[in-house]
Amino acid sequence: MTQIAITHLGLCTPLGDDPQTVLRRLLDGDTQGMRWRDDLIPDSQVLVGMVTTELPSIAPELQRFDCRNNQLLQRAAEQIAPAVEAAKTQYGADRIGIVLGTSTSGIARGEKALAYRAEHGVLPADYLYSKQELGNSCDFLQHYFDLAGPCYTVSTACSSSAKVFASAKRLLLAGVCDMVIVGGADSLCKLTLNGFHSLESVSKAHCQPFSRNRDGINIGEGAALFTLTLGKAELMLAGVGESSDAHHISSPHPEGDGAVVAIEMALKDAAIAPSRVGYINLHGTATIKNDAMESRALLKVFGEQLPPVSSTKPLTGHALGAAGALEAAFCLLLLSDLNREHGLPPQVGDQEWDGDNPALPFVSQGHSTRPENARLEYVMSNSFAFGGSNASVIFCRGAKR
Repeated sequence: MTQIAITHLGLCTPLGDDPQTVLRRLLDGDTQGMRWRDDLIPDSQVLVGMVTTELPSIAPELQRFDCRNNQLLQRAAEQIAPAVEAAKTQYGADRIGIVLGTSTSGIARGEKALAYRAEHGVLPADYLYSKQELGNSCDFLQHYFDLAGPCYTVSTACSSSAKVFASAKRLLLAGVCDMVIVGGADSLCKLTLNGFHSLESVSKAHCQPFSRNRDGINIGEGAALFTLTLGKAELMLAGVGESSDAHHISSPHPEGDGAVVAIEMALKDAAIAPSRVGYINLHGTATIKNDAMESRALLKVFGEQLPPVSSTKPLTGHALGAAGALEAAFCLLLLSDLNREHGLPPQVGDQEWDGDNPALPFVSQGHSTRPENARLEYVMSNSFAFGGSNASVIFCRGAKR
């Protein structure tokens, strides 16, 4: 069976931008990446997951790509740059593909341009509409690395940067690419916050996934990138499942039918039984309907074999188009040798679970370490989006480098 190796990882998240720091804060249930902002929703304060790392400047020759989304992306790209340069030498620039997920792209730059026009009557001289096109970040990364292979964006709301793993697998197995850079980036902007606010889906405080007191999401931002090749490495892509139930434009199927299909497809693709999965990173948005659906879907697939689970969105906010990539990165860090004590991210919140939904085995704060003889081998990450676009990705441990 052909295997897909995940060879390098780049991070820029509200939890930090180096693997050791991100893993430590993840296992500690650290919520310091959540910040109150009063400049995103009119006459309102809102809690968001915010990257506070100093971001790099976009080079002068790439100014047409200058926006926060691409700055987040560049911070992650810097960490995988040596691997990409080595691959260019080995394979050629036309044999390296890029597939990214995003929802916002550079929309925040468009918001600032419109505010400038409202005050001055004209758009800023440096305004380019292309900065807010969904393909802008992918185009930026191709120019940043000077590559010539396939380059495209997946934008399916919250499943965007989970589905990129399936795209990369197809490109590698078809022989189109020898390496594929995948991941996602999303940045805080007023359009997103006010859109979800109009849906009455933004939490008034800290989001509480699966709690009976949950009242909506916290929005977040960040970027994560991965390099994938054929072969074997310490960390592997084991399986991917995708489905589209198209139940409703914004509400999930109440019984999670589409989610079940995606999860079962991922298990089949990985050729493992449900009992082999050691941890599940939940989509866990803290909205009423999503959490209800996800708990039912998991029970249908795993039953009594359901492993420890948690949602990491209380730590980072929901990064929308980048959520799948960020949470994939968290799963890979859990599988890596950095996780020496075999810890798991705790479910942060009030621990008052919704009795109307099936009970899940949440990882408790302070009890997030697995027994030494139960090292993680397979980890699942779920992403369920508007329009019934669902993705489930399974990662596993592979060979030592």
